[in-house]
Amino acid sequence: MATRTEIKRDAVARAQELRAARRTRRAELKAMAPEDRKAAKAADKVAVREARKAAKAERAEARAGMTRAERREDKRRARVNRKVEHRPRRAVGWGVTAVAVVGIGALVAPFASSIGFLMSIEYDSASPAGVAARENAARVSEEISDEGIVLLKNEENLLPLADDALNVFSFASFNLILGGGGSGGSNQSQSVPFYDALADQGIAVNPDLKATMEAAGAKTDTGGANGLVQIAGAMLGGGDEGEPAPDYLTDDVMAQAAEYSGTALVVIGNDGVEGQDMSPEQLRLTDAQRALFDRVTGTFDDVVVVVNSGNQLELGFLDAYPQIRSAVWIGTPGPRGAVSLAKVLTGDVNPSGRLTDTYAYDVTSAPAVANVGDFDYANTKRSYMDYEESIYVGYRYYETRYAGDEAGYAEAVQFPFGHGLSYTTFAHEATAPRVEGETVSIDVTVTNTGDVAGKDVVQAYFSAPYTPGGIEKSAIELAGYDKTRMLQPGESETLTVTFDVRDMASWDTAGHGAYLLEAGTYQISVRTDVHTPVAQFEHVVAEDVVYDTDADTGHELTNRFDYVEGDLTYLSRADWDGTFPQAPEAGATASDELLARMDPQIEPAEGETPTYGADNGLVLADLAGLDRDDPQWEEFLDQLTLDEQIDLFAKGAYRTHEVERLGIPAMDLLDGPAGLNSLFSPLEAAAYPTQVVVGATWNDELAYALGESVGTEANAYDIEGWYAPGMNLHRSALGGRDFEYFSEDPHLSGMMSAAMVSGAESKGVLTFMKHFALNEQEVNARSGVNVFVDEQALRELYLEPFEITVKEADPTGAMSSFINIGGTWAGGNEQLLQDVLRGEWGFQGVVSTDAVLGSWMDPGLAARYGNDLMLAMLPGSDKATRAAVEEDPVGVGNGLRDRVHTILYTVLQTNLFD
Repeated sequence: MATRTEIKRDAVARAQELRAARRTRRAELKAMAPEDRKAAKAADKVAVREARKAAKAERAEARAGMTRAERREDKRRARVNRKVEHRPRRAVGWGVTAVAVVGIGALVAPFASSIGFLMSIEYDSASPAGVAARENAARVSEEISDEGIVLLKNEENLLPLADDALNVFSFASFNLILGGGGSGGSNQSQSVPFYDALADQGIAVNPDLKATMEAAGAKTDTGGANGLVQIAGAMLGGGDEGEPAPDYLTDDVMAQAAEYSGTALVVIGNDGVEGQDMSPEQLRLTDAQRALFDRVTGTFDDVVVVVNSGNQLELGFLDAYPQIRSAVWIGTPGPRGAVSLAKVLTGDVNPSGRLTDTYAYDVTSAPAVANVGDFDYANTKRSYMDYEESIYVGYRYYETRYAGDEAGYAEAVQFPFGHGLSYTTFAHEATAPRVEGETVSIDVTVTNTGDVAGKDVVQAYFSAPYTPGGIEKSAIELAGYDKTRMLQPGESETLTVTFDVRDMASWDTAGHGAYLLEAGTYQISVRTDVHTPVAQFEHVVAEDVVYDTDADTGHELTNRFDYVEGDLTYLSRADWDGTFPQAPEAGATASDELLARMDPQIEPAEGETPTYGADNGLVLADLAGLDRDDPQWEEFLDQLTLDEQIDLFAKGAYRTHEVERLGIPAMDLLDGPAGLNSLFSPLEAAAYPTQVVVGATWNDELAYALGESVGTEANAYDIEGWYAPGMNLHRSALGGRDFEYFSEDPHLSGMMSAAMVSGAESKGVLTFMKHFALNEQEVNARSGVNVFVDEQALRELYLEPFEITVKEADPTGAMSSFINIGGTWAGGNEQLLQDVLRGEWGFQGVVSTDAVLGSWMDPGLAARYGNDLMLAMLPGSDKATRAAVEEDPVGVGNGLRDRVHTILYTVLQTNLFD
């Protein structure tokens, strides 16, 4: 009997013969005249039908005389033959999903090999090292969700529960939303269902009520869609029906529930996914949810609400129902999230999380919301988005707009940035700030004055002097933070928060094209949240200080993004009403200048073309340990052929190109921030809370532990790179990937990101901080939306998390975004990648594109201006690169050589060359 390998080999040979015959026939048909070709195709169809009938009859006759074993062998062969022959067709099916996701037209045959290659990659996660890594990851994941849960309100100390009996309402309680969807999703197969977690914590849940909900249609979803399918579903409008009307909660059901326990718990939430933003309606209670609260609060005086969402929901209903005495925010807390929630309910965990966003009563009150949507130019297929709110994002808007107006603030803001309660109480004693050279230090002694152990977060802020009509200033900004250890009742700990004096400077676009620390009196404060001070101090700056060089690299600072500002009116605190953003009017047209920037025509460079294909006897390992500018690199690069350079650069999706003759290995690179995630091939990997929950811990050590844990697991699976962390901002509550980003604040986002990167890179794993930059929305991101923003906001908000990460963690990778920044694609933007990232900040790693999904992601621009890898899942990037080199053999050719140099230097920094 033939072995499986032999059968497969025969099937492959047969399939190759069939494909060769088809190619020959297609060529013959192509050469015919149109009328002859039509007749020949019709004749071919008849011939194929008759051949299939004859083959079927022949096979039936042959099988009639076979033994059972021979028939089984024949079926095996037929099955393998079909599988091999139709493999490209199945791969194309995956490709269709990808194309549906990104909105690129119809898929054609060449895509099959590209997608098929990605689907063929296998990972061995069953090794002892892999099992141990996942076990460790589960512990880290639970520690993060323990500390990332935020106690929003707790009237009369309803929590922790005094009774071990509980009524749990809502269909949402059967399927807590543990993560987001898409490339930032993760494997939740090992997650613990909420009802199981409650039982494990000794909480008895009303079985009759649970059975009633199940009879009405509530059920636990045991499945989990592939990330690519999740994206497709989002873009095609897929999703569940949400909470149904609570007609099943009859008077008899509610009477039984009231008799079972005097406490009710209701879960509400929603989930985000890559490829689609939220609408304001999705962040509000539905009619069915409101009816559910009406029903529950009509029976119970003690109601706990669990807020299960990675986006800011409108939570005004928590105030509208006095029966809702406690509310807990869990975000999207990962596979151990239900366990952590159950422990918080019983008091085994004292919540210590703090919000990373401002929770407004009306999500549309944020000025950015006016410019979130689908805005297209009338004279081009491109779309645009204006960041007219300037620096006034999140608390920077609310704390500034309502400075001195407590009544207005209370009407607008329900929970401030940094808010979070505890089951114990803390006292804070802060010393006056010490200014030593360029560093500010504040010592804060935290004492647990309550009855149970707990952790506290110390938050330090500054307020800069503002002159109406001058540089825009937020009324307050986060300067630094720290978190205590677990303090027992009566125990104290002194924390020291430090930050640089120059952190209080503002970007002065109009005056200096640099950071300016204006003369005046600065307020430095310690707070429990952005709005609640516990100690305040003054710091006087005697005269203006201009910072026109980078503090770490000494590189010159100057305005670089004047073209990104556009012809816009930006929000100013000097005239809130007159400058408040308005939704764009239909019919806007792109100027000739903008059209030229979107489709640049670059004259070929003059000079020498690179050397290709030299024989210098070097392999990549010979360069291990050498500096990037060592002369031996030039000898090595001379050996590469143009084809090899194109392959290394243009085929950078998930597994980079191997050049065996020069000892260049392939690197495996995977998504995503909440755990290693493959969009194409099966992978059993650990999952973690999403980044919004990681941020809510306000604990850099836990962020480091997450990165370190992922790095350990990546080592076990032979994965060299990780497309993480995500560090765009929560510009508004509507961002579809807000779950995947830390915060509305750039400092908190940057410090958390730096910690995650440091942890992963401690294990030799290449990390790609992403998405650089301005990818705060999903609307039209994948079609190259043009984003316009003033340079002050760009630098102080949207670039700052990346700058902090580069300087604190020295990452080896970055991912450019889909976004056209002022019309110039981020992956081909010289000012962004060369002048700022590599020049001002001193970044020396590799830059990858996001998934290559359109012609605006031009490999010629990428090669010239600093983007090293094209994350091209579909074919075409290599051909476009070759065409670009042919058009400009000096400019693109030497740029390509630089890109390959960076790729190979980075390969040597990974574990592949340990």
